[in-house]
Amino acid sequence: MATDAGDPLPRFPAGFLWGVSTSAHQIEGAAELRGPSVWDVFTAEPGRVKDGSTAAVACDHYHRYPEDVALLAGLGVNAYRFSVSWPRVASPGGLDFYDRLVDELCAAGVRPVPTLFHWDMPAHLDWLDRDTAARFADHVAAVAGRLGDRVTKWITLNEPAEHTLLGHALGAHAPGRRLLFDALPVAHHQLLAHGLAVRALRAAGARDIGIANSHGPTWPASADPADVAAAGFYDTLLNRLFAEPVLLGGYPDGLGELMPGDVAADLRVIAEPLDWYGVNYYAPTRVGAPLGTRGEFGGVTIPAELPFSVREIEDRPLTDFGWPVVPEGLTELLCGFRDRYGDRLPPVVITENGCSYEGLDDQERIAYLDAHLRALHAALEAGVDVRGYFVWSLLDNFEWAEGYARRFGLVHVDFDTLERTPKASYRWFRDVLRAQG
Repeated sequence: MATDAGDPLPRFPAGFLWGVSTSAHQIEGAAELRGPSVWDVFTAEPGRVKDGSTAAVACDHYHRYPEDVALLAGLGVNAYRFSVSWPRVASPGGLDFYDRLVDELCAAGVRPVPTLFHWDMPAHLDWLDRDTAARFADHVAAVAGRLGDRVTKWITLNEPAEHTLLGHALGAHAPGRRLLFDALPVAHHQLLAHGLAVRALRAAGARDIGIANSHGPTWPASADPADVAAAGFYDTLLNRLFAEPVLLGGYPDGLGELMPGDVAADLRVIAEPLDWYGVNYYAPTRVGAPLGTRGEFGGVTIPAELPFSVREIEDRPLTDFGWPVVPEGLTELLCGFRDRYGDRLPPVVITENGCSYEGLDDQERIAYLDAHLRALHAALEAGVDVRGYFVWSLLDNFEWAEGYARRFGLVHVDFDTLERTPKASYRWFRDVLRAQG
């Protein structure tokens, strides 16, 4: 990959939202000051996290947030996407921290954009239980009631597809279940929780609400009909299953028949109109017919009994996580969504895009971000209504089942001393934002 970002980036529209993203469990620490989450239970089990670590301290953002907000202000972003820990909010005084954080952000001229669920569910709750959706709506109402006088832009859920697949179908993430297709109720109940959250936010006066869904193009391994069919099935599971109930008010390809409860009534809640649609993009996926053997993808074991297999995307550079670098996949994805959903697709915000690389002089990250911003601009030129872009992530952090082995941050964190050191990519992004005005 090139080590120089090259020519200046093209201009993005006036009012474009420029930000960075984090999540509570990955950076906050101060685990003793909140209730346990499913991730605390998961990381306590030997062998669940590759380096045996936990997020009990993480980046200690809970105590060091003024320093981190100063980094945001120095970077020049006009928005910061963070998440609100459900177990912390449910603990005495838990909302006080987010009060302080939002005040600090507003004083620094950085717009707070909270995500209300980013995988760290209270340990006593379960997405297999329909009532959890209602409990989430209560959580949302409490947060909006406390922060809604300063927060105007909200995100309901982060990546329900990954939380379903990795946490409940394959067992690679918390809560560590291996239910395969019996995990479908988890998808439905999260989507129902999203719709109930939209209603709770509207009741609190919110007028700028979205969701952060992960999406990427699905490429068939070949033109063979079996590979094409397998890729179509994968695309339905990872893209359409989580987009279409929200955007179209229906499940694709008969999947609604597999969902629990009064699905028709639930879909009316799930399809509450959104003000914008968040997309987390990292890479396409190449998919073929099942091979009859277990596979590995992104560090996750893919069982042999699934009706598809994930294949390598060849002749592409890889991040340190082993993910292929395919910036034009972002253009393809956004134009494909526009063509598929038409006027049912609201304005789009890229709520996550980033990469894992080691080192302070992270020229590979600079090249990655530069290429993806050019791909995003190409989608704009093609007529896709894109309103914002958030880099994942501000800080190196606890990267879920990978522990501290993967570094996505614009800012390096020494996990022994917790010292923050801006990387070359931080300075590059700062200069990009200055050039964009």
